[in-house]
Amino acid sequence: MDEKMKVLDLDLFYNDFQALFDINLQVMNNEILSFIGPSGCGKSTLLKCLNRMNDLVMGCKIDGKITLDGEDIYAKSYDVNKLRKRVGMVFQQPNPFPMSIYENIAYGPKTHNIKNKRDLDEIVESSLQKAAIWDEVKDKLKKNALSLSGGQQQRLCIARAIAINPEVILMDEPTSALDPLSTGKIEELTQELKKDFTIVIVTHNMQQASRISDRIAFFLNGVIVEQGPTLDIFQNPKNEKTERYITGRFG
Repeated sequence: MDEKMKVLDLDLFYNDFQALFDINLQVMNNEILSFIGPSGCGKSTLLKCLNRMNDLVMGCKIDGKITLDGEDIYAKSYDVNKLRKRVGMVFQQPNPFPMSIYENIAYGPKTHNIKNKRDLDEIVESSLQKAAIWDEVKDKLKKNALSLSGGQQQRLCIARAIAINPEVILMDEPTSALDPLSTGKIEELTQELKKDFTIVIVTHNMQQASRISDRIAFFLNGVIVEQGPTLDIFQNPKNEKTERYITGRFG
């Protein structure tokens, strides 16, 4: 399996507060890598580093290096817009734009200069198909996306991320606001999506992490305590802190 992204010796500060310490991590092509650990331990902070969302945070400073296909994404010459096209993001709360279902999906491609109606129609249908929601919305593409249920909205947001054809999809607790049925649909969806995309997901749900992940990174207090194949982390953790966390004895 080839390496897609790599984090090297990364430290992150918010002004004087250090949030991440000496992070080293590989993200492999077409895998699902889950970040687990208690709240406030640095999972989402690192996730946002992977497409430079932390650039938008005042006082945030990063030392170290992150590469995408070997290129340093924090190099001064690296185009952030290009990065965010290649590395998409799905947030914890579904956040559709207050416009039609069709326009939600077409928005990204339009910003990347795809204007032809037939091309946009194809992208919208294909993205909604890949996000397993086409059959539910194909007859109401002109309806406001906010009229969908929470689970449908989140799949719509995944379709919106897919529409610009990224290589990596970052997911920050994408099911935490959803009911069990919608959660199950999104878990199934991630298994399908990894055929075409690399997925990095933050989750608090241990069962979810064990069901969907190829590999796990366990965070505690801004440090990666342990990382490895899912089976090893859950059945044979090397670090006592990892074992205590996954067995629910703390966190």
